[in-house]
Amino acid sequence: MVCHGIPDDAKKLKNGDIMNLDITVKTSDGYHGDSSVMFVVGETIQGERLCRVTQECLYKSIERVKPGVRLSELARVIQKHAEEHGYSVVRDFCGHGIGAEFHEEPQFLHYDGYAPDADIKLAAGMCFTIEPMINVGGYKTKVLRDGWTAVTKDRSLSAQWEHTLLVTEGGVEVLTARGDEDFSFLTN
Repeated sequence: MVCHGIPDDAKKLKNGDIMNLDITVKTSDGYHGDSSVMFVVGETIQGERLCRVTQECLYKSIERVKPGVRLSELARVIQKHAEEHGYSVVRDFCGHGIGAEFHEEPQFLHYDGYAPDADIKLAAGMCFTIEPMINVGGYKTKVLRDGWTAVTKDRSLSAQWEHTLLVTEGGVEVLTARGDEDFSFLTN
């Protein structure tokens, strides 16, 4: 599965599966947050490697977030790192601006596919998600009959990591940082 799975009792997790837990919140004053994390069930070298590289894609892009950087630069970092490891980047789903509305502008592609007018420069105060979806096989996806669950067309493994970010005057603040993460590589 790529994203948007609907849990049920029909599919039991088994050794070698990977799963994404995507959590969204809305604060009492009306602002949204969005974050996801991967889990490995049992042992799977392929799944563990895919999850690690996907998280690295996220961190490498976060590291470059600061005013004046174009969205395409962040996308190229993700695509380059994924492809260097033999993986593909989903093109049908993207990150997004987030705030009082859950999905706002800008749309954030995780691959180098920006039209010139959509390749905006980041500015202090912008809030958006980076959520690369990286596949073992091809990048093409399809939505299942439930109208919600997205899978890879070739049924290959897919992983996704996500954070909500605030662009600051000096760089970036990771608004959804978890206690088990080390963002000491950020200079702001």
